[in-house]
Amino acid sequence: MALDRLMLTHFRNHPGTRLEDTRKFNLLVGENGAGKTNVLEALSLLAPGRGLRRAALPDLAAQGGPGTFAISAQLDDGVQIGTGTLPDRPGRRTVQINGADVPAVRLGEWLSLGWLTPAMDRLFMEGAGARRRFLDRLVLALEPGHAKHAARAEAALRERNRLLSDPAEPDPIWLDALDVQLAEAGALVAQARARLIERLGSALKTLPEAPFARPELAYHPGGPLDEADLARALGDGRRRDRAAGRTLTGPHRDELAVTMAGKGQVASDCSTGEQKALLIAITLAHAGLLGTARPGVLLLDEVAAHLDPLRRAAVFERLRGGTAQVWLTGTELAPFADIVAEAAVWQVSEGAVERV
Repeated sequence: MALDRLMLTHFRNHPGTRLEDTRKFNLLVGENGAGKTNVLEALSLLAPGRGLRRAALPDLAAQGGPGTFAISAQLDDGVQIGTGTLPDRPGRRTVQINGADVPAVRLGEWLSLGWLTPAMDRLFMEGAGARRRFLDRLVLALEPGHAKHAARAEAALRERNRLLSDPAEPDPIWLDALDVQLAEAGALVAQARARLIERLGSALKTLPEAPFARPELAYHPGGPLDEADLARALGDGRRRDRAAGRTLTGPHRDELAVTMAGKGQVASDCSTGEQKALLIAITLAHAGLLGTARPGVLLLDEVAAHLDPLRRAAVFERLRGGTAQVWLTGTELAPFADIVAEAAVWQVSEGAVERV
């Protein structure tokens, strides 16, 4: 297992919640609005990034509380990890490993986290930016250094776009330096995305055609994957970029293409149910990769309720055979009948959590 204990303090509607004696499967059951997803969100913040809701830090602190929050967890090997905000810095996230302050990107060195929520159901209908964020989160769960490379690429891109959009002619020497930075970090980002698609594609090929539709993945890079080639493309396209007022080549233009195997139909043209099945298949394939280097945790929000008994049983069986610890939410226990006997179950009610 990955997490042995989780504690929330003044987080969302949880003034003080403690979950202990976790298992392979961990069920959070309660009415809508009780605070089940808040627990999953807290868990998602034990990874680099903004969590499964991408919420601003001030929105995470409990209303009526001190304006700060804390999330702490103990791994099954005794390592303590935590994140939150402090009274003198409520807008800045702090992270600790065994009591020592560390950058948030270091969280990825201790846990591999993945999740699937109802808000992700429109992934294939949204813009390419949403799919790039989805792709980066999958990469980050397997390659913790990806967060640093992505941050460097974004910073260089932001500054380059600022110069390109300025009415004054940009300094070519400064643009040269930014091109080097963007090419170096951007190539690492693109290469990591390509590696993930290759690994996921191999994992998906081993899955049966039923009961879930099997997706075929393709990575369409927005520029060369090689650092030198990307630097050259940025230099060659500088006049075009200047006319557009933004950078038109690089990993910020990448696209993830998903097609339903057998039908040859792109995901955006599939039915809502088919899109959900494709997303679940990708999540399960990725879950099979979690925990290979670091403890893996998979968060599934309201997944079981939208599946028929056959597909629910298939999901649980695949998760049972994987290495990741699984956290699930639901409004009732019935959909989890196949795993209740082997799961840790908590009843959630208005931010209060009681072991069943």
